[in-house]
Amino acid sequence: MNNTALLSRTECSALRGIAILGIFMHNYLHWLGPMVKENEYQFHQHNIDQLMQSLQSMNADLPLQLFSFFGHYGVPVFLFLSGYGLVMKYENGPANACGQHQEEGVCTFMRKHFMKLFPMMLLGFTVFAMVDWITPMRHHWTWSDILAQLTMTINLLPHPDKIIWPGPYWFFGLMMQLYLLYRVAIYRRSDKILWALIIASWAIQALCYGDPEGEAINRIRYNCIGGVLPFGMGIMAARTPCHSLPRQAHYAGLLIISAASTIVLSLNFSTWLWVPAFIIILSVSFIKLLPAVCIRPLDWLGALSAAIFVCHPITRKIFIPISRSGDIMDGLVIYTVTTLMLAMLFRLAIGKLRQS
Repeated sequence: MNNTALLSRTECSALRGIAILGIFMHNYLHWLGPMVKENEYQFHQHNIDQLMQSLQSMNADLPLQLFSFFGHYGVPVFLFLSGYGLVMKYENGPANACGQHQEEGVCTFMRKHFMKLFPMMLLGFTVFAMVDWITPMRHHWTWSDILAQLTMTINLLPHPDKIIWPGPYWFFGLMMQLYLLYRVAIYRRSDKILWALIIASWAIQALCYGDPEGEAINRIRYNCIGGVLPFGMGIMAARTPCHSLPRQAHYAGLLIISAASTIVLSLNFSTWLWVPAFIIILSVSFIKLLPAVCIRPLDWLGALSAAIFVCHPITRKIFIPISRSGDIMDGLVIYTVTTLMLAMLFRLAIGKLRQS
């Protein structure tokens, strides 16, 4: 990435660090009874009511409650970075001697990205299945669910929230859908098409206004329609000329406005659909305002983000009984430390699988 881009490589890595921190904290905490539950795939008013009670009470566990409710928004941050990275690589990348960019056919493009994701998912799914089998409350997979998971098509099946186990692996299917959408409809095409896709995505979700807790909005948000907004923002950010990007002095204001907007827009279904946009503005502004010494730990975490994403369901299944028994912080600390240690091993194993 060149120095005129919105984000440097280090800043992108730090954003991945923020995203994975939110995801792996959320995916542990929201399973605990005392924690506020999220509105990720559906909109539940009682979850909003509990969030507001937590904000008003200002108890010592408020940071954990906020991670439980908002942590899943690490997913749209990852989608933003994916869209941003695709443009930087395939549209803004170096050209050949004739001034042309290397073109990949749709099948080649999809196969390349499938093989990028498959080793991660296969390793995580295999180890998780073994751990799940020897721990209490094991999941009962069907052969069709396993096949759909391994082919990253499980998102398309009815009631995805009941059959995708471990839960976070639905993200692989989402990414394959967005890769296909990018290559077929967005790659080197007008931003008008991208805006049309974003508006269509919003309109389809808005049609579920009468049933915000229903299966329709649930399936929409498990698939690419629900991810077009953050993914499209990443594409537009990478395509924006440097002179049109915010100046450093503007990021403090953007941080405050986006943080307030995230809370306010989360309060009802219609505005909730736009929260991912403000989460992304909030995250980018936060990174832009951080001094270099504070970015380094997030950069390190971002470099581990893929391995953390793959292995954290494994450590969660093992250690969450500690927190469920009442020792919330004890279980959380053990889960965090072991996840980071296991992620270092997984990163090496994923690299070996990709080379084989």
